[in-house]
Amino acid sequence: MTKSVKVGARANIRQKGADANSGWEELRLRDRIRPDVRLLLVGINPGVRSAITGHHFAGFSNRFWKLLWEARLVPEPITFEDDDRLPDWGIGITNLIARPTPGINDLRPAEYAEGWRVLERKIVRFKPPVVALVGVTLYRAILPLLLENDVPPLRRSNIAPLTVGLQKALIGESRLFVLPNPSGRNANFSYAEMLDAFTQLARYLRSTKRQAPSRI
Repeated sequence: MTKSVKVGARANIRQKGADANSGWEELRLRDRIRPDVRLLLVGINPGVRSAITGHHFAGFSNRFWKLLWEARLVPEPITFEDDDRLPDWGIGITNLIARPTPGINDLRPAEYAEGWRVLERKIVRFKPPVVALVGVTLYRAILPLLLENDVPPLRRSNIAPLTVGLQKALIGESRLFVLPNPSGRNANFSYAEMLDAFTQLARYLRSTKRQAPSRI
């Protein structure tokens, strides 16, 4: 089995002693990604619990892993502790910004620009057929950067209103898909609406399978 490519520093999964929840600001998650992934999921940045556990979307109220299973993007129920297994099913996962924070309001504008440059290099390197941004806020954050850099064949005429689902724009050779933020604090979407968007993504992936065998 091909091992996942490690991009960035490995986060410490456990902290020892009484300061188990301190020092998380310096922790970084590693990407779960390798060259044969068909889908790259992109979060905006890790939360505190993700930084401490070393796993993506580890927040107590986050419905991300439940949605992956119920949308049949993965073949069995999994939790954040199973994120290493995603590449075995053709799915990669990363973040726009590596620095963990309690919330996105703690992020600096310059971090978005730098994060986009790093993300763009990952997309060019791994060439996933589909890039799914987890959160309309994330799409809104990087859209000005996409337009500023005029990434071919992205053009202003290809930009639809900020809605979830498949987008007309491309990032390099990758189709762009926008998902709702699955956080329990997201009051803009019901769970049913979140599940519908994740299910649309699963259907799109099934309809556009490459001729090469896929594990999704």
